[in-house]
Formats: sequence, C-alpha cells, structure tokens
Amino acid sequence: MAPDFLAVTPHATPTRELLAGAARRRGLAVEELSVPDGAASLRGRTGGHYYGGPAFAGRVVDDLGVALLEPSDSWLTDLPRAFTGRAITAATMAEARALVGPAFVKPPTDKSFPAAVYADGGALPDDPAPGTPVQIGEVVTWAAEFRLFVLDGEVRTGSQYASHGGLDARPLTGHRHETGALGFTARLLADHGETLPSGVVLDIGLIGERWAVVEANMAWFSSCYAADPDAALDVVLRSAGPAERIGGRDRVFRRRTPPT
Repeated sequence: MAPDFLAVTPHATPTRELLAGAARRRGLAVEELSVPDGAASLRGRTGGHYYGGPAFAGRVVDDLGVALLEPSDSWLTDLPRAFTGRAITAATMAEARALVGPAFVKPPTDKSFPAAVYADGGALPDDPAPGTPVQIGEVVTWAAEFRLFVLDGEVRTGSQYASHGGLDARPLTGHRHETGALGFTARLLADHGETLPSGVVLDIGLIGERWAVVEANMAWFSSCYAADPDAALDVVLRSAGPAERIGGRDRVFRRRTPPT
C-alpha cells in the first residue's frame, strides 16, 4: 500500500511550512499542488490529505479523494449564551446591510468577506450576494484569544493568537490562562462536542474575565500560530483525509460542495 501524503497549496504560509515539516518528520510525503494542474498528477493515488484554502480545495479534493470536515454554519448561533458570552444571530447579507448601528458581521465558516466590526450595514462589502448567510454578533472586546486544535473531543495543542485585538502569538503550554482555557473548553466539549467534527479548531477568548467561544473553524484551513505543529498535524490529517476512512459520526460534517 502506498504511504499517505499531505497535499498543500502553492501559496507558502508559515503554517503550511510548519505542517509540511511535521509531516516529513513522521514519514509522510508532501506534495505541492500547482496552479494550472491542481491535483491532476495525483489522481488515483491513495492516502491523500489536504491543507489549504477552501477555494483551491474545490479544484482538487475529488482528484485527491479527500473528505473535508467542517463545523455546521449554525454551530455558533445554536450555542447557548453561556458559551458565546454575547448575542449572535443568523441572518443574510441583505439583512446585515440594513443595520443602522455597529455590529460584528462574519461569514459562518468560509472567508468570503472579512469578519469585522462594521459601523453600519452600508460599510459592508458589495459582495457577496444579498442571500448569502452571515452571522451578526454583538460588539465585544476580547482581552485575549486562543486557538485550540481538538481531536476526538480532546485538545491536542493550542496557542494564544491575539490580545486586545492585536496579533500576539504565544504557546498555550505554560500560559497564565492555560488552566482556564482548557477548563472552559472541556466544559464546552462535554456539552456540545458531538455537534462538532472529530477534527476541528476552536477559537475561544476572554471577554473581560469571562471565557467565551469566538468561533469554530476547519482545521485544514487554520493557522497554527504558536501551537505545536506536530500535534496540530494530527488534527489537520483527520479533518481532511481519505474519504473512505471517514468515520460514521463525521459524515454529517463533510463539506459537500466545495466552492470553485
């Protein structure tokens, strides 16, 4: 049987290089996909995994035989306020454009427009289309934000990635908020872990001194920041691996129609 491999997009990023290095250390081949050919040269090869953006994924996952796992669009809005720490509603871009005051507006899972605080609906970008799903959140101030790589309901590694809205990457291990972050995440996963894929990224943070969920993300398109790339790779491989290996509970989280 041919060995597994990790396919990565042509655009180099720090996380792509960290994950590629981790893959090579454990004996996985790393295949850089090309812009004109996508994954055509890898068609029919078994054991493929993927790391990269959703748009490029739409061109290559069929050739790679990869199943992409992602949280549902409604996951964050379905959470109780005890975990979100703020009001968040599901809406359309047309409804968001009708806002008359500031709000945090974001796509549910993809990155079709910048997630940000907008002064009002008129400040939103012209694209995407009016019917596009969005989430509208109460404006809050995050004292610190953390990214956690979760596999089978357990945090494998993590990193602070921001403080007071600015990039500030630090390892979670040994961090003064490590115990609080892991404790909050354990409670979240105990109550809502079954509503997430087995390989997923959770962003959490502090609103003042209160822990809350920022969002859930696709591990196959998430930056490591200061997390351990070897441990993060375990989560990435599960989140975007061979379709024939997908577990029963993960089938509902499979991305059905990647954008092209």
